[in-house]
Amino acid sequence: MQRPGLFGRLKAAVIGMVHVGALPGTPKSSLPLTQIIDQACQEAEAYKDAGVDGLMVENMHDVPYTVCPGPEVTAAMAVLAAAVRQSCPRVPLGVQVLCAANQQAMAIALAAGLDFIRAEGFVFSHVADEGIINACAGDLLRYRKQIGADNIQIFADIKKKHSAHALTADVSVAQTAAAAQLFLADGVVLTGTATGRPADPRQLPGETARPAGGQGETTSSVWSG
Repeated sequence: MQRPGLFGRLKAAVIGMVHVGALPGTPKSSLPLTQIIDQACQEAEAYKDAGVDGLMVENMHDVPYTVCPGPEVTAAMAVLAAAVRQSCPRVPLGVQVLCAANQQAMAIALAAGLDFIRAEGFVFSHVADEGIINACAGDLLRYRKQIGADNIQIFADIKKKHSAHALTADVSVAQTAAAAQLFLADGVVLTGTATGRPADPRQLPGETARPAGGQGETTSSVWSG
C-alpha cells in the first residue's frame, strides 16, 4: 500500500458491487434515471445491512461498452454515486466506469465524495473486447493531482478479464502487479479470465500492494490481502 488503507486492519474486506441499470443513451436503457438511482440506493443499503466492508458502483449494464463513454454517462454516474454516498455515508465507496473511463471515474469520485476508483489498463496495454486499452497511470495520476483529488485511492486491474494479453505474454501477473505498485496504485485487482471465474491468489507475491479478488469469489476461494 502506498497510503493508509480504507479498511483499517481487516485482513480481508468484502466490497459489494452495485451494478446500476443501463444508463440513458446506452443500448439497453429502458428506465428513467430516477428509478435507476432508487434501485442502486436500495441495493447499496441491502449490502450495508448485510455487513459488507465497502461498496462500489459500476455501469455494468451499459453493454456494449465504449472506450470513451459520453458525457451523459459521466453525469448520470456522478448523480447516482452521490445518491449512494448519501444513502450509505459511513461505508467506503468507490466507482468504476466502463470501459476504462478512469479519468471520468476520478472526476465522479471527487464530485460525489467517494473514496476510491477501480481503474482498468493502469499499467501495460492489452486488447479488450472494446478494442486496444493503453496504459494510463501517468495521465491518471496527473489528472488526479490537477483536480485536487489526491484523497481518492486507485485500485488497479491487472491482466484484466475478458481481454487478450498476448502483447504482454512475457510479463507475469506478479510483474504486472509490481509495476502497478511502482506506479503508485493503492491496490491491485486480480480477476479470473471471465466474469464469475475466481482469481488465483497464488499468482501474486505476498508483498504486493493490497490485492483484491475482482469477481467470482466464494468462501472457499477468497483470500486475505
